[in-house]
Amino acid sequence: MNLFKLAPIAIALFMTGCAVGPDYQAPTSNLDSEYLYQDTAGTVTGERSKAHSQAWWTHFNDPLLNQLVIDAQHQAIPLKVAAQRIRMAQSYQSAIESFKVPTVNFGAGFGNVQISENGPLLGGAVTAMNPISGEPLGLVDDNNSAFFAGATIAWEVDIFGRIDRQVNAAKIRKEQMVIMREGLTTLITSDVIHNYLQMRGAQERKQIALHTVKDQQRTLELVRLMVKSGYGSKLDEARAKAMLAVTKSVLPQLEIAESVHKQRLAILLGETPKQSEKRFSQAMPLPSFNGVIPTGLPSDLLNRRPDIRIAEREMAALNEERAAAIAAQYPKVFLTGAPGVLAKDFDELFSSDSIAWAGSIGVSWNVFDGGRGDAMVEMKTARFDASVLSYQQAVIAAFGEVETLLQGYGYSQQYVQLVSEAETETSHAVDKAKSLYKAGLSDYLSILDAQRQENMLRDRVVAAKLQTAHMTIGLHKALGGNWRVNTDT
Repeated sequence: MNLFKLAPIAIALFMTGCAVGPDYQAPTSNLDSEYLYQDTAGTVTGERSKAHSQAWWTHFNDPLLNQLVIDAQHQAIPLKVAAQRIRMAQSYQSAIESFKVPTVNFGAGFGNVQISENGPLLGGAVTAMNPISGEPLGLVDDNNSAFFAGATIAWEVDIFGRIDRQVNAAKIRKEQMVIMREGLTTLITSDVIHNYLQMRGAQERKQIALHTVKDQQRTLELVRLMVKSGYGSKLDEARAKAMLAVTKSVLPQLEIAESVHKQRLAILLGETPKQSEKRFSQAMPLPSFNGVIPTGLPSDLLNRRPDIRIAEREMAALNEERAAAIAAQYPKVFLTGAPGVLAKDFDELFSSDSIAWAGSIGVSWNVFDGGRGDAMVEMKTARFDASVLSYQQAVIAAFGEVETLLQGYGYSQQYVQLVSEAETETSHAVDKAKSLYKAGLSDYLSILDAQRQENMLRDRVVAAKLQTAHMTIGLHKALGGNWRVNTDT
């Protein structure tokens, strides 16, 4: 009897080695050993430092920016939503894993059955009479009651690994949610840095414009005095007025730009505009990036870029789902049992004579479904093959993005240097033009033209720095990595 009870368990343990379906093979990529533009100024090859990649923005040397990043990573609503999605994925994994163990239900109660004397089945047994004595035989009691307590146990023996494959797929889906949160952290952090720098750039450009307005107003007064004294012309005055009006017209656009980036920062921080405005009450110049960017090796992108990692995990998950679909075409083995106690009187319920039980083993096999099972396997296979192509595309796009930004970062630095040199030389030209005009050796057109060039180049220097900052953010993002400030939260 004991051997009979253990036989199903022994068979199940023996059959657990019969898992079917293809095993997952991690993809391999033919990668270059170095970047095409790895010698870009401001970058360094070799292994990327984890600390640097996590807090590279601290090289802007702006405490407020550092604090904004910390606050955004703790307050941003999309990141909170991402955390809840991880919880959902974890719960889903736990739910799938529960199918690997037996399901046990406990129950207890009291039952009463009244048999009808006129019933077609047992009625005759209740009213049967002894033909000799003429008294009731009492074959069946017409009123029965009993107390019961017991359990029902059901277990699908995962012989061919269908449930295991589903558990693996659920686990991978949870890993994808974690990677997606890392990618979202990178995206939000980069948006915070970008909008902050754009706001500071708008503030600096506005200060340049206001300074230019004051300078042009003083120049206009000087021209008017020259006109009154007969040494100037109305044409000079008209040109000075026009130049002043053009400069003033830039101010509303810069105000709009500053306001827009403040509003975007408030959204990223999960704050109201009024709450966020308190942070930026004082205008500050655009900070400059004072570090170098470690590019690492091209192969590092496979483990650092969230989009590539998600694409790789998608391949793994779909492979497990394909294997589960294959295993679903094989027989399913079920073990069920119902141990318990049953007694007419409650006092006798837990005695050894009240023990009752039932057990069974069964097999279910869908031998014909009109090709539905094969179609499901084919669909899963096609999805897996498509995910392989998506992975390849993600790798190619990542390398192309890094190369483009490396080249752009180098050219943007050259642009800043050249524009700054031009701005310095133009300032000297303005001073020289003013001296010649006061000495009566040139007309005012020379001053206006020199001032126009100076104002344009001052603004262009800030715009060039913003472009370099944009390239800096983009290159760090393209190189990947986990940007979370505190990985314990």
